[in-house]
Amino acid sequence: MKALVSESLICAVALGIMLAATLNAQTPSPDTARYGPYPTYYKEIVMQWLNTQLLDPDSARIEWSGEPKPSDMTKGGAAVSGYLVNFTVNARNRFGSFTGKQKHSVLIRNGEVIKSMGFGY
Repeated sequence: MKALVSESLICAVALGIMLAATLNAQTPSPDTARYGPYPTYYKEIVMQWLNTQLLDPDSARIEWSGEPKPSDMTKGGAAVSGYLVNFTVNARNRFGSFTGKQKHSVLIRNGEVIKSMGFGY
């Protein structure tokens, strides 16, 4: 009986540690005042923004390159901070052909794209 209680206690402690590690890994905690809130729905934010940037947004095939990361950049000579999201896009151009995978990045702050990189066309 003691062995069963001891094993149950060890399992409970191990599960608690694993749960705490999982929560810590999923909940970024950088300086919110500096970077804004973490963009939990970053894919939706980027997709809404892409709808205004691409000629044929419905054709877009997107591959995400990891989770958003806190980042500091410049925009027009001024420092801006937010969460950097890297991704590749393959979408149709004005001739109806796919462009091939192209790397892009956006900086998100307070639920909106405030800077983009790789969209020079």
